Amino acid sequence: MGLRHAVLAALLDRELSGYQLTKLFDVGVADFWYAVPQQLYTELTRSERDGLISGREVIQHGRPNKRMYRITDPGLDELAAFAERPSKPQFLRDDLLVKVYAAEAADSAAVLAQLAERVEQARAKIALLDQVLARIRGDQDEQRFLATAPRVGPYLTCHRGRLFEQEHLTWCEWAADVLRGRADSHAGG
Repeated sequence: MGLRHAVLAALLDRELSGYQLTKLFDVGVADFWYAVPQQLYTELTRSERDGLISGREVIQHGRPNKRMYRITDPGLDELAAFAERPSKPQFLRDDLLVKVYAAEAADSAAVLAQLAERVEQARAKIALLDQVLARIRGDQDEQRFLATAPRVGPYLTCHRGRLFEQEHLTWCEWAADVLRGRADSHAGG
């Protein structure tokens, strides 16, 4: 998958400005695709040039004008073709895992501090994702929402992100407990 497909998917629900798209990538799309604003703006330009999205200028008084983007029929066709292609298996690439892998060669206090930081980040992200899921669901319970909502894709991907963060939180706490226990047993023995 490329950034192009993530942008097209993000534009399925409504017309967005580049700024709104970067905010959406910060919360919703970041669960499955990360991009910095510069990458997003570059992809918006390319996708518009290729006819996959269209943009229109919105005149704003007292603020700079903005450009609003929407997916086009060729963009929908590209997204449909992408959805039909086989997916590649995912893999994890995280520098903290390398540090834990090499824990015996590292300063355990530094690794423990980084695990603690990740725990706090995961807790904050879980809280944020819970808010997003509640906002998407509205006043419906999850089962009813999933059975009746016109679109559930954003909810499903956000839920996947929440599960990932919860599992990451659990692992970081467990790994920290293991490392602390080893340090305590080596200090006492």
